[in-house]
Amino acid sequence: MSTQLNLYEHLANELGALIHSRVLAPGERLPSIRHLAQQKRLSISTVMQALRLMEDRGLIDAKPQAGYYVRHRARMLAVMTDAEQMAEPAFVGINNLLMRVLKANEDKSIVQLGSAWPPDELLPVKRMQKTVASTARRDPGLLSRVSCYDTNEPEFLRQISRRALDWGQLDPNEIVVTGSCTEAISLCLRAVAKPGDTIAIESATYFVLLQLIESLGMKALEIPTHPKTGPSIDAIEVALNAKLIQACLFVPNANNPLGCIMPEENKKRLADLLTQHNVPLIEDDIYGDLCFTPERPWPVKAYDSSGNVLLCSSFSKAVSPAARVGYVVAGRFAQEVALLKMVSSGATSHFFQAVLADFLNCSSYENQVRKMRRVLAQRIARMSDAVCASFPQDCSVSEPQGGFVLWVQMPAQVDALALHDSAIGQGVAFMPGQLFSASGKYRNYLRLNCGNPWGPEVESAVSKLGELVHRQLDQPGGATPVQSGGIALKQVSGIHLSS
Repeated sequence: MSTQLNLYEHLANELGALIHSRVLAPGERLPSIRHLAQQKRLSISTVMQALRLMEDRGLIDAKPQAGYYVRHRARMLAVMTDAEQMAEPAFVGINNLLMRVLKANEDKSIVQLGSAWPPDELLPVKRMQKTVASTARRDPGLLSRVSCYDTNEPEFLRQISRRALDWGQLDPNEIVVTGSCTEAISLCLRAVAKPGDTIAIESATYFVLLQLIESLGMKALEIPTHPKTGPSIDAIEVALNAKLIQACLFVPNANNPLGCIMPEENKKRLADLLTQHNVPLIEDDIYGDLCFTPERPWPVKAYDSSGNVLLCSSFSKAVSPAARVGYVVAGRFAQEVALLKMVSSGATSHFFQAVLADFLNCSSYENQVRKMRRVLAQRIARMSDAVCASFPQDCSVSEPQGGFVLWVQMPAQVDALALHDSAIGQGVAFMPGQLFSASGKYRNYLRLNCGNPWGPEVESAVSKLGELVHRQLDQPGGATPVQSGGIALKQVSGIHLSS
């Protein structure tokens, strides 16, 4: 990845570091544009670009006729989740609980802070309508085309390969187009592992990934995960050396629910370790284009020299959830994945592959993701501020580097499932933390969707959640913390590992 930064990015990073270190405190006014320009020997336009970038990152607010001020932020998660130990591999059992929560969240009258779908007003619906119409006029045969063997639309493959040129060159023969990113991951799990095998996952991780592992009769090993840098590479190395895992399933760019991005040096080290041990990685990169970094972060696939990394993604978060088109760059497992796709669901719609190819082939997509990154960063910052204002003082939040969800840690006495039941009664939905763990951890955590337009309805919903947390804490004795199953531990190369 290029390390070249523009002058405005250097200034934005410098001021951002002062904010993160609290040299510039929340609510404090930044030096004026003219003063910064003189002090840093930069042009007015460069300083303004830097300040706009900081606004996009949710670090500052512009007040008319008053200048720029540091945003008030909630206390951030600062430690690695469960850093001292890895739980033993376990079969997953969240499906029944998840179905209960999802069913409760379906009520249209409820404020939806649960499911992480992009809001309609941020999606390019009108542009897509035009693209659908022009594609149908240009090639009406696409509406009837179907094949058991020719499952990929060549122009869509070309656009996927073109978008990867910044970090590598893809072999089109490795690409399998799927009905979604979820289908891509499911096919990959079936291609690289069998029932009873153990899959290394982040802790916490997206509940749908746990669902897939559960549905295939596999086990999950939760890897300690830092809220800013992702899964511990040292812990992964210990698991590999002990031959505990048969595959990995990670979200290195904007993990859901933490929003963290694995540093590039960690990605390279992970790829090298997987090559040494000949263990595959299924990489979910669905949020890669919605990261708030100056440059789009590379996937682990960029460092893969052995074909062990299976890169999965789609355009559902930034363009159209309804299009149902995803893909996997399957490396040395391409034939197995293609066969599984053929016998499982046949070809993905050639028509919508062509529609997306048209959309990707012009400036529309780049403009779309730039807009979404800017707006989502602002909405995450607003949600973080609202949690800070409404929840108890000893709550902490994640500091997402991409995506549009916020991970909230509440006092240990709070039960997120009981809180969810109360919140549904108050007309508010969220995702309880227990859904993001194979072993039932994160009982006192919750995930909030920050994608909705900010307004009185969302603000009131967050306030209600805060009141319910306070109310649960005020109950006699509070809620009784539930401990996950204890296991014996031994020390291996400086990392605690279950025995």
